[in-house]
Amino acid sequence: MIRTKGITKAYGDLKVLKGIDIEIARREVVSIVGASGAGKTTLLQIIGTLDKPDSGTISYNDRDISILKGKSLAAFRNSNIGFVFQFHQLLPEFTALENVCIPAYIAGKGKAEAEARAGELLGFLNLSDRLEHKPSELSGGEQQRVAVARALVNNPSVILADEPSGNLDTENKNELHKLFFRLRDAFGQTIIIVTHDRQLANMSDRILQIKDGLIVNES
Repeated sequence: MIRTKGITKAYGDLKVLKGIDIEIARREVVSIVGASGAGKTTLLQIIGTLDKPDSGTISYNDRDISILKGKSLAAFRNSNIGFVFQFHQLLPEFTALENVCIPAYIAGKGKAEAEARAGELLGFLNLSDRLEHKPSELSGGEQQRVAVARALVNNPSVILADEPSGNLDTENKNELHKLFFRLRDAFGQTIIIVTHDRQLANMSDRILQIKDGLIVNES
């Protein structure tokens, strides 16, 4: 499904990634772990096409996406990848339903189609009674589920999550961890999670440990 080969990345003299080779299968849930500064988020951003590697290639289903640029790259990202961030990144002036619809609008879908899909996903995530609530009217766990629905609205093949439970209390954290596996079973996504949470990592199909810019352990 996803393959990286020889991925390197440096910021000035700081070499963050030093040659990353990984393969991730369709419908696999993979956690990337490691100390702060090890390169986890940088790798996730490169896999998600939010950043460019200095060298190396990234392929999705044997398609080299390293060569995509501009509008072609943005269109690929919008159609194929959903993102879940630690701090939700919801727009405060919009309702839950409107926040979820935004990627669908960017993809050119009409209002009725986007709202129908968004409502379906929010219902799946037990948020049917929160459609018209703005982020400030939602709990932390509800905000994160809205963010998950937004990531799913274009039915991407891949979900990338960066410390998704890092800002949640224990109860909401446990619910979010279980949710990723429900999503995989219900929608068939491949899910890659950067996390410091060992409980979440241990639930994954596979753990990749990164240290000093290299994958040093796989379990």
